Amino acid sequence: MPIAPIVGKLRKRFWLDLTTSLALGTTAGYAFWYGVHLKKVQRQEEYYLKLEQQKQQA
Repeated sequence: MPIAPIVGKLRKRFWLDLTTSLALGTTAGYAFWYGVHLKKVQRQEEYYLKLEQQKQQA
């Protein structure tokens, strides 16, 4: 009793996996950039601005 060959499944699954991974990776990248990175940079800039203002007052 031979098993019927699976034709075209790998190619279809490959494109689904590729597009899904690219979409999820891009979404995760944007979430990190806008949710974490920019807030951290803003806090850092505020700190340096505060230091600069203290230096000017002294």
